[in-house]
Amino acid sequence: MKLGVEDLARLPGVWRGGELDRAPHAVAATGDPGLDRELPGGGWPVGTLTEVLHDAVGIGEVTFLCGALARACEGGRLLAWIGSPYLPYAPALASAGIALERCLIVEPAHREDALWAAEQALRSGACGAMLLWLASALPQGSRARSDDYAWLRRLQLAAQAGGAMAVLYRSSAAQALSTPAHLRLIAEASAGALALRIPKRRGPPLCAPLRIELAARPRIAAIEAQETAPQPSLVPVALPRPLPRLAA
Repeated sequence: MKLGVEDLARLPGVWRGGELDRAPHAVAATGDPGLDRELPGGGWPVGTLTEVLHDAVGIGEVTFLCGALARACEGGRLLAWIGSPYLPYAPALASAGIALERCLIVEPAHREDALWAAEQALRSGACGAMLLWLASALPQGSRARSDDYAWLRRLQLAAQAGGAMAVLYRSSAAQALSTPAHLRLIAEASAGALALRIPKRRGPPLCAPLRIELAARPRIAAIEAQETAPQPSLVPVALPRPLPRLAA
């Protein structure tokens, strides 16, 4: 039996390329209505892999996700930070509704350690969200590697198995590489705000930058050296050596 266009459009996993589709997975509201309108399903995807490409640290690349992170970690689930280039600012996390005792900060020694830890965190089911900075786990001066695809596919499957929000941060050099991620954003600083483009989503790309205001949001950034008042702190955890290896 031949199927018409409308029949095909109703099949699972099929959507029209010219319009945003309902997400095939759960979503978490970001807290920014403008951004939610541009995301399939009306929120940040949970149970799959997302990429955020950026070339500067501390521009708000985590701050704009605080609402979604807090929702993804409801029910006492953990938030894993793997290879973060800075120690997250604890008071800002608390202000965003993210419990400090549920934050797990992992400092991997090598790229393989970072990818292995990310996969285990996602697949465990204990983490509601996982943030991975792949570039920070590479030697200085290295660029995105074309053989990352197989690993990223594994992370996507692990996120699906664990029902976790998985966010990969890497440089804009990775834009030229294929990705299994369902969603890819490019973040740039823009006069105190964050400018987002969405080159990949279920629907047409968002080429005109979407401006995300950050002034009223708690900033997740490196702890300033001039802080004098006692503040709650986060303690990094080093991975034990040696680590078991999984076949790629």
